[in-house]
Amino acid sequence: MDAHLIQLDQDHPGFRDPAYRVRRDAIARLALSHRAGEPPPQVAYLPEEHQVWSGVLEALAPLHARYACRSFLEGWPKLQFEPARIPQLSEVSARLKQLTGFSYEPVAGLMSPREFMERLAARTFLATQYMRHPSAPLYTPEPDVIHELVGHAPSLSDPRYARVNALFGEATAAVTDDATIQELIRTYWFCLEFGLVREGGEVKAVGAGLLSSFGELGRFERESTLLPFELQRIAQTPFDPTQYQATLFVAPSEEALLGSLTGWLEGLASG
Repeated sequence: MDAHLIQLDQDHPGFRDPAYRVRRDAIARLALSHRAGEPPPQVAYLPEEHQVWSGVLEALAPLHARYACRSFLEGWPKLQFEPARIPQLSEVSARLKQLTGFSYEPVAGLMSPREFMERLAARTFLATQYMRHPSAPLYTPEPDVIHELVGHAPSLSDPRYARVNALFGEATAAVTDDATIQELIRTYWFCLEFGLVREGGEVKAVGAGLLSSFGELGRFERESTLLPFELQRIAQTPFDPTQYQATLFVAPSEEALLGSLTGWLEGLASG
């Protein structure tokens, strides 16, 4: 019987690593002891965890230069990430709070999409603090601290994206039927996790799932089917979070993406 606090699938890179599983449980307990309104707890990251952070940032740098959208590249220096050190959620929260009013709140592991999105209404972003397994530094089967910070923080530093994130929360709180909730979840996935836009004649990534994934960012242009941005179609398209995305949607620009989302979400939030 598995007595671990955090359950891992048998194909997880850390499933058979006792030390990693103990480490995951310890970081999860920090999150579970956190009280709302307090700064996120400090994690004393290990040297090998800092090494994974450094290696991932080094691997992603040329892909960001090639594929990251303009707002991501403009937001990156505002966060003051250090290549050799994993930042604390509390540090990044303090910077985001000044920029857009957003802050991170720690969670032990995966939350339901609805719970995650509802908290966005208060400009609270639920985030994990653990590091992916060192045997697979360029891959994680679940959101880790790299995904939360590298993927999401640059967009959360932009008032336009911060507003859209908050609107997702307001719309989720206002909606009562499950079908519309599913539409909101799918739209968040295909726009803010795996969204693409055209910029200067090229396809650029705006989604945090793409921008924090070495494997996915390096392959989507060759191996995914890229479809035109149609909000109604996106809301009806299912996704599999355990696989690379076979279908992605490309908006004409960041402004077009944000404008479409804002209009739709404001309508849902106002009832």
